[in-house]
Amino acid sequence: MKASPADLFSGVLPFVTTAEAKSFRDAARTLGITPSAVSKAITRLEARLGLRLLNRSARNVSLTEEGEAFLTGCQEAVASVRVAEERVLQAQRAPRGRLTVSLPLILGKLAILPALERFCNRYPALSVHASLTDRVLSLADENVDAAVRVGALSDSRLSARKLCDVRWVTVAAPAYLARRGIPRTPGELSAHNCLKFLLPNGTLREWEFATTGEKPATVTTRGSLCCDHGEGLIEAARTGLGVFQAHDYAVAAPLAAGDLVEVLADFSTPGPAISLLVAPGKRSSPKVRAFAEFLREVLG
Repeated sequence: MKASPADLFSGVLPFVTTAEAKSFRDAARTLGITPSAVSKAITRLEARLGLRLLNRSARNVSLTEEGEAFLTGCQEAVASVRVAEERVLQAQRAPRGRLTVSLPLILGKLAILPALERFCNRYPALSVHASLTDRVLSLADENVDAAVRVGALSDSRLSARKLCDVRWVTVAAPAYLARRGIPRTPGELSAHNCLKFLLPNGTLREWEFATTGEKPATVTTRGSLCCDHGEGLIEAARTGLGVFQAHDYAVAAPLAAGDLVEVLADFSTPGPAISLLVAPGKRSSPKVRAFAEFLREVLG
């Protein structure tokens, strides 16, 4: 019987499964079809080959000599197909294409972008398009896959994943502290030049410190510089102008380099949470999941 090329693999999987299980019923259960369908598929395969592959009895199924020889080759073929299938599935699951993200200005510039090489090397088929802005934008309207936010979240329609908490850190340059002394309590800041951040609404952000109570205490400070740019204030503190309070990630590098020193560490208080907001329908996206995992590595 001459076989059509389309019949090449017909009946092979039912035969392999039955031979390994030594049972039509167990093979049918594995394949999700009826025992009768399994038996008919193998019978057609035997007819095409002109060979008897299985010995059938009321109680069990065993391989003929020809069936044993045929099984070895079929098992290798099935294993190869399964490996190829898994490779294709992994390729489909791998992050690829364009990933558009929105990052807070300072967090993105100082903490995330410097580590992005590791992410891009890990996923070479992925192209990252990052926007650094403190503006709260609409992910859907601006075609953004995910946005990193610091602080309270207002859009409940979006999927939010908390990445980490930050800490308020009070810092000054070693030269400034050598000149003006080290403050031992928040109250002693009244004798220091405190660099103040100007909020978008035009007010100055006052500093917070831990107390013996449940809520942190707000301490009013004064100094010679007010600025609406946090990175500029960090640089001013680094050059010795005064004391500054910032999120821990913003001053991690100058602290590690010794350009800044933390003061009042015993009074440090928790800051806002950092979260990842994901656009509707993008929560299960491989590229968004990969980016979320990368952010946990960087910020954790």
